[in-house]
Amino acid sequence: MSILRTKPLSQILPDVDTSSLKRVLGAWDLVAIGIGCIIGVGIFVLPGVEAATHAGPGIMLSFAIAAAACACAALCYAELAAMIPVAGSAYTYGYATLGELIAWIIGWDLILEYMVGASLVAIGWSAYLVNLLNQLGAPFGWSVPHTWSAAPWGANSGLLNLPAVLVVAVLTWLLVRGIKESARANLVMVIVKVVVIVGFIGLTAAYVNPQNWKPFMPFGFSGVVTAAAIVFLAYVGFDAVSTTAEEAINPQRDMPIGIMGSLIVSTLLYMAVAAIMTGIVPYQELGVADPVALVLNRLNMHWASALVSVGAITGITSVLLVLLLGQPRILFAMSRDGLLPAALSRVHPRFRTPYMTTIVTGSIVAVSAALTPINVVAELCSIGTLFAFMIVSAGVVILRHTRKDMHRPFKVPLFPVVPILGVALCGYLMASLPLMTWLRFGIWLAIGLAIYAGYSYRHSKLSAVSEGGAPSA
Repeated sequence: MSILRTKPLSQILPDVDTSSLKRVLGAWDLVAIGIGCIIGVGIFVLPGVEAATHAGPGIMLSFAIAAAACACAALCYAELAAMIPVAGSAYTYGYATLGELIAWIIGWDLILEYMVGASLVAIGWSAYLVNLLNQLGAPFGWSVPHTWSAAPWGANSGLLNLPAVLVVAVLTWLLVRGIKESARANLVMVIVKVVVIVGFIGLTAAYVNPQNWKPFMPFGFSGVVTAAAIVFLAYVGFDAVSTTAEEAINPQRDMPIGIMGSLIVSTLLYMAVAAIMTGIVPYQELGVADPVALVLNRLNMHWASALVSVGAITGITSVLLVLLLGQPRILFAMSRDGLLPAALSRVHPRFRTPYMTTIVTGSIVAVSAALTPINVVAELCSIGTLFAFMIVSAGVVILRHTRKDMHRPFKVPLFPVVPILGVALCGYLMASLPLMTWLRFGIWLAIGLAIYAGYSYRHSKLSAVSEGGAPSA
């Protein structure tokens, strides 16, 4: 048996027809899921942190560079998602094109991407909630105890980030209840946060001081690229769209719409907000988890700061909801293939959701958000995202040569230039990440390979088929 055995499309595509997941998502639901995940932490959290530590005002350029790499990968995702509309995202695409070991690495990598990303978002959500509560409590001399709103490690340590734990618990419960209910809640939150972002731009654009953009790249171009590699995680939303393929009503038509539509809207808003932030507050002072609120407080718009905090909380909640939605479906697909225990692919008999993987994901994210500093989770999530996007881009090239006969409802334009650029740009951004991030990533991959060697290789359903037996349970 080969560790590079691929799962034939003749085995993958029947999962679409026999899926026990509920098909209820239309095109607008998918666009909202993408925007719900993309617009949030990238606007309300990351611009401040990365401007202060890596890019300065050049954070605007960082978003543009990340968007360019992301557009290439997004087009590749759109082709594969329309052609292979099965839960599992890049993991499933890798299984069909590059082999089981690569698929396992992608899946293990996506676990890092989604769970660490969800932890990052939960930490940012907590920061904005604390800011709002402190604003409301200021007239009465009351504030949230720092002990119960910060992780035990980091510059401003506490005992436990309790708000982050609570929001993860509530959203996990909602996701167990049903995909349609979750999609409706997400749509409402998307509308609220877009209105808030546009309002923020309208309120603050006149106060921009171009002198604050000098020097534009205080850490050099390498700092801008490093920031681009880190803020890349903000674009993970379109990957989340692809994880819901088995719950889309017409995935061949609607998956490309959801992926590309959400990316275009989000990129424009990212760059506008980053320009305003760094034009009002000197970049050195933006290294906080709630930079939008900081900007408004600096302008003495405390009432607006409170309102934006409400919008930010709503917007970041939708990001967290989609991240907690995407991860369980990747675990579900891996379990269905035998690479993880069969219990993880159980579907709730009433709600028709992958409830076991949803509960496992929520529990891990809650613990991570409660105890982990924000800068560590940001860098870890980015390297996972970039690696997955490289694999998807390469997968398009391979399938174009190995399965020329397959129907492709959507095709990547300018083939093969776009997918090759996707691989090159994502690889370049990965190379720009700090050494410590690579070390942590290497440790994570080593753990994953040990699990594959000890369990997944022997329990794979492809392994059972190749030996002439029944698929493993």
